[in-house]
Amino acid sequence: MGSADSGGAYTICAGGMDFRELGRNIRQAVAGGARRIYVEGVCGQRYIAAGLAGDASVVVRGVPGNDLGAFMDGPHIRVIGNVQDAVANTMSGGEIVVHGDARNVLCYAMRGGRVYIRGDVGYRAGINMKAAGDRCPVLVIGGAAGGFLGEYMAGGRIVVLGTITGDWTGAGMHGGAICLRGGASADRLSPDVRVCELEDADWSQVQEDVSQYCRFFDLDPDQFLASSFVKLVPRRLRPYGDQYTHDHSVLRGSALPEAGKSPADSNGAPWRGRGGRRESPGVRPGFPGG
Repeated sequence: MGSADSGGAYTICAGGMDFRELGRNIRQAVAGGARRIYVEGVCGQRYIAAGLAGDASVVVRGVPGNDLGAFMDGPHIRVIGNVQDAVANTMSGGEIVVHGDARNVLCYAMRGGRVYIRGDVGYRAGINMKAAGDRCPVLVIGGAAGGFLGEYMAGGRIVVLGTITGDWTGAGMHGGAICLRGGASADRLSPDVRVCELEDADWSQVQEDVSQYCRFFDLDPDQFLASSFVKLVPRRLRPYGDQYTHDHSVLRGSALPEAGKSPADSNGAPWRGRGGRRESPGVRPGFPGG
């Protein structure tokens, strides 16, 4: 199901191929010394290049399924098309460049490498991103970003060149930074983040990120860098620290709260969520409806 040329390139026709077979073919091509792999006719196959290491280049034409590049460490992936959920899941290194849109939970727990999305992304992009050692994961979004961008983010950097179309940006964020072109609308932000001006070091990083993004997509970086940027950073290192109980009796069966009441309702201690407001029983503090 594949063919090689004299220049070390390898082409795989993925039409009608099961995702397991496609994954084996890609790994065998890399093990056989292929440095450039072209995967044609992709239609929803999952786990493409998952766990792949080294410096191979993989060009995907079509729409790959979930977990493209999951656990990857090193290769460069270019997708000519859109991508589905969980691209770069727990990725350690390498690059993923998407000439289209991405769906949900993009870069989940990503801890190294770079991801560039030409268009829009769905909800929870950058969730639980983290920096590991000297690795700093970077996600650049050219279009709009959906709700809960950077949720539980612990490290790394997200740059958004378009708009924020969802709510609760930075919910639970306790590390890293989100850089937004054109400012931030307060009603789109979680109370867990605060808006700051970029420092000189931040601006240098944004310039580098945007310039690389534009090289991949043949765009003029000046159209983006002429705009102002702001940075979102966490307000606290433990954004939910005030929502845990220190009364261990609550954990024992004899001291469980009465039906319909929170633990704090039963022991008389005030129960306050973010901002000191009283929460309704049965609603998780800090989330929509809370």
